[in-house]
Amino acid sequence: MTAGGDPMSDPRVISRLQLLLTAVLFSTGGAAIKATSLTGWQVASFRSGVAALTLLILVPAARRHWNLRVMAVGAVYAVTMILFVLANKLTTAANAIFLQSAAPLFTLMLGPWLLKERVRQRDVVFMMVLAAGLALFFTGGDQPSATAPDPMAGNLLGAVTAVFWALTMVGLRGLGKSSDSAGATAATAVVAGNAMAFLACLPMALASPLGATQGGDWLIIAFLGVVQIGLAYALFTKAIRHVPALEASLLLQVEPVLSPLWAWLFHAELPTGWSLVACVLILVATAIKTWFEIRRPLPV
Repeated sequence: MTAGGDPMSDPRVISRLQLLLTAVLFSTGGAAIKATSLTGWQVASFRSGVAALTLLILVPAARRHWNLRVMAVGAVYAVTMILFVLANKLTTAANAIFLQSAAPLFTLMLGPWLLKERVRQRDVVFMMVLAAGLALFFTGGDQPSATAPDPMAGNLLGAVTAVFWALTMVGLRGLGKSSDSAGATAATAVVAGNAMAFLACLPMALASPLGATQGGDWLIIAFLGVVQIGLAYALFTKAIRHVPALEASLLLQVEPVLSPLWAWLFHAELPTGWSLVACVLILVATAIKTWFEIRRPLPV
């Protein structure tokens, strides 16, 4: 807090507000993806192409630190981005984001193997709860709808997205441990991942006709690339330096809370049956664990 006592001049307060805005921007992805008539491959390609250019402009640090380790993490992130779009085209926005929110389950499983981080007893309890929530998505209760034509296939893609998102988080953590400029290397990995996603999906994107594409579709692509990814990650890279990682993860839980809300407001879409139970289970378990870690940090 500054001497004048104005909380809005405190960089820590500003950083927390930036993280909240980041989560809000991230949360618009599912509803926006469903609002376009473009195919999943087209959205994944064009969105990431715009995002890569936006980040290069907004985050100068992303123009540096290009190396094989960063490119490898970028490749894993690219798969995450592509799968998330494809999942959103097939299942509900709530299912897609909450399945991705189960990524900590796989992060905890991969940590001891890739980062030599031990799993604690309370982590095992958390893993069991997340695994139960993940299983509930595949009970067969969701029925096809206009905005979720193949929920089971979309849920499968969403589960695989969680695996690759966990690998991305492990990779970014590894970059941070091996570099004095963790924020810069993370930004570079995000740009690399978006560039790879753009190029990887481009052949499939161009294989589908674009002649019937409406102007609104391109506005949505611009929004997704510039705002939902580009601006959001620019805010994130600025804010994360001033907010502890665990607190940041709790603030970012606003994303899975708001994503189903946008889908309901714009598409009248809601998760049903066991999927709704799974959504609540994953969100509550993650929030409780994050809060517990903030309140009782482990000794270094």
